[in-house]
Amino acid sequence: MLPPRHLRKDIVSHLPRTSAFAPTPDPLTPDRDVTHQHFRAGETVVVLKGVAGGELWGDSMRVVAPSWHTPTDEDGWRLRDATGGAQSYVTAHPRYLVHLSRRCPDCVIHLRAMEDALLARFAGREELIDCGWYTTTALGQLVHVADIRGGR
Repeated sequence: MLPPRHLRKDIVSHLPRTSAFAPTPDPLTPDRDVTHQHFRAGETVVVLKGVAGGELWGDSMRVVAPSWHTPTDEDGWRLRDATGGAQSYVTAHPRYLVHLSRRCPDCVIHLRAMEDALLARFAGREELIDCGWYTTTALGQLVHVADIRGGR
């Protein structure tokens, strides 16, 4: 089964090279309740980061192993970026992730809610829009800005 059209890996190659940074509140991810067991090693996930050409976009990663996510003091996942880059591995909290390799009800509901919250807001804009929700710490941990503000 193919993932939703807007999350297919081949779309990444068609994204515009320029990026518009648009600090945008993320009303859903900080309150998302996802257990550590939700994701399994070997699965492909996406970290949603914004909108491009009227569709959600993000970084596709492969789940490697369970890990401690120090910024949130909760269980996390060690992820590998299949495209490599300056930093191939990061640790992320499960609530930041959406299944790409399989359809699960929780991820589909979260994805639809993110679409409802964002696509209308950026309708008509074709450039890649980074909503500015994440940063990577010096320890290689993907941190949501809501976690930073929360003092964790």
